Amino acid sequence: MSTHLAAGTAGTTDTAEPATDRTVVGENLSLPLFRTLSGVLAGHPYLKVVVDREENVWHLLDTGAHPFHVDYVATKVLGMDLAALDARLDAFNASVYTDPERRFLLGVLSLHTEREDGRERPFLVLETTEADTMHGDMLTFFYEFVRARVDSRLPLLLKPANHGQEEQLAAISEQRVPRILGHELFGSRERTPLNPGDATGRLRFFRTAEDYRAAEFGLGWTDIVAMPCLPDDVPRVAGFINTAPITPLSHTNVLASGWGIPNAIVRDLEQLVDQDGLDGAWVRYRVDEDEISLQRLDHEPDLRAPAWHQQRIRLEPPLLEDAPVLSLHRLRGSDRDRYGTKAANLGELHHVLDSRTVDLTSYYGRPRPPRDDLYGHLAARLGLTDFNAEQLRSRAAEFVAEAVGAPEGVALPFELQQRFLASSPALQQGIGKLKMALELDAVDVLDSLCLHLQHLIRHTPVPEAVTRQIEQAFPASAAPRGRLVVRSSSNAEDLPGFSAAGVYDSVTTVHGTGELLDAVRQVWASLVSPRSVRLRHQVGISLDDTYMGVIIQEYVPASLGGVLVTCNPTRREDFRNVYLNCSPGSPEQVVDGTVLPQQYLYNTVEGGGRTVALGSWGQGLSAAVRARLGDLSLTGRLLQSHFSGTDVDKPLDIEWLMTERGDFRLVQIRPYAL
Repeated sequence: MSTHLAAGTAGTTDTAEPATDRTVVGENLSLPLFRTLSGVLAGHPYLKVVVDREENVWHLLDTGAHPFHVDYVATKVLGMDLAALDARLDAFNASVYTDPERRFLLGVLSLHTEREDGRERPFLVLETTEADTMHGDMLTFFYEFVRARVDSRLPLLLKPANHGQEEQLAAISEQRVPRILGHELFGSRERTPLNPGDATGRLRFFRTAEDYRAAEFGLGWTDIVAMPCLPDDVPRVAGFINTAPITPLSHTNVLASGWGIPNAIVRDLEQLVDQDGLDGAWVRYRVDEDEISLQRLDHEPDLRAPAWHQQRIRLEPPLLEDAPVLSLHRLRGSDRDRYGTKAANLGELHHVLDSRTVDLTSYYGRPRPPRDDLYGHLAARLGLTDFNAEQLRSRAAEFVAEAVGAPEGVALPFELQQRFLASSPALQQGIGKLKMALELDAVDVLDSLCLHLQHLIRHTPVPEAVTRQIEQAFPASAAPRGRLVVRSSSNAEDLPGFSAAGVYDSVTTVHGTGELLDAVRQVWASLVSPRSVRLRHQVGISLDDTYMGVIIQEYVPASLGGVLVTCNPTRREDFRNVYLNCSPGSPEQVVDGTVLPQQYLYNTVEGGGRTVALGSWGQGLSAAVRARLGDLSLTGRLLQSHFSGTDVDKPLDIEWLMTERGDFRLVQIRPYAL
């Protein structure tokens, strides 16, 4: 049995190039002709169209023969050769996508179905590319031109491709231009890929969280876990399947990405499980941009342990000499071996914003064939016309410093945790027992030893000298009625092959000195939680090498918060877009799955953004706020040039908030594992 599930997101055509070009010019479009010319994109038949306003005619492109509108217009209509087109590609794109007096209008017709009175009813959707800047009159002309040439029995809706088109259409009657928004078209889709991958394993389907908890300790690397919403503490397994909607930026999908395992939303999985007897069956599970498939196997496969079973991650030697408590703005990225990765990255962010001397343009200097670079696009985003490299770098640094701020706060070094642990014989004894259990691989006692050690850490008094250093360091605003946020900053997170997203604790409601010490001990204790110890042990990270720093930040009330990743998580080859999730209030609601966030894609090359989903809210953000989020997205892309090191294509994962005054603060910045 093989179950193939349409993905419902953008992908590539599955149509092979035919022997002959069946493109037609000037004909009206019937459903049979549509099917003859179309390819399949994201599980839906689609057809490229070109409207020539000068000749008052349209071209219906054979999808297999002409995968790109621009190539067709240049070579088949204007008589150019591809070399000439490549030499002036950006200028040519501007002439067909952004010129307000353009001759050619480029679009896509896709075929969808809806249920009405128990019957499936087909309808067509017309849209442009996301970078297209058609104004309202042009969108109306485009729709009416196509409407007049499509079989009148097929309903036709216009889907605005970006926020600019949405705003232009707002002044136009829906009777004149019927429309559908992207989140309306795909918001109720049954299946959505979250993280691509391929796995063979045993499907374990849990209808409730209680069912999962009863079986979780028996889960292993051969299992594919399926349930409505996977918990953040799910162990490392072969694959994930969610039957309820989640975001690509949830903790569990960040884990799936970091672990390189497939993950998808399959909302009708329960029906498939009952129909085909999949629970407990051995299956091959595959997720890509176009398709999700579950193929039942007729026998237990001969599986080899995955690479991560033999993977051994080596940590930089931690430095435990006397290190002061430091303000975040005094740290740099190289301080990760004394204060942990999170604290060091925030210190580096302070440096970038304060110095304004760091080159933030190198992502745009990477060749994107046939383009030598994207510097011209970046200059346009930054409002520059004539520019040289120095001016572009200067303006990029200014833009980032004006757009975002870094949190104020202090970092506690590993050395304070070490002094605390060394102060108690009971703690030393507990650590010794845990080390022995790990050496003997005594998994049956591991959890109880971890929980006992965590209890000891939370209740052992902090030495007076350590307490004094912490009390003297935390900000003056943390008076008895003030509020602080205490975050983990370990040397065993945000590593290549080991992200540890959501593994260690943060405490966000801290008031006064007493609660501060309790929160610090809770963060220290999270280093030896059963889950964190197991995950590190699986990849060979020794308990002896693992330390926890602590970040203490002032709490900043937020009107909006979320997560930004400088890539499109479901389309790895997309170098233009970044993915942004947000919800009213703190970023924690986005990453912990408390709410379904609003989801947006922003194009950091040609500009513009579009709404992917409204989540738990009935309406989107205002145009002004969405424009601000566009600036935030471009800022994330620019920071990628610096924080990704020598490989500027490595994306970042950024937690952010918008203060009640409307300023952006970045509260965490780390690599996003792909």
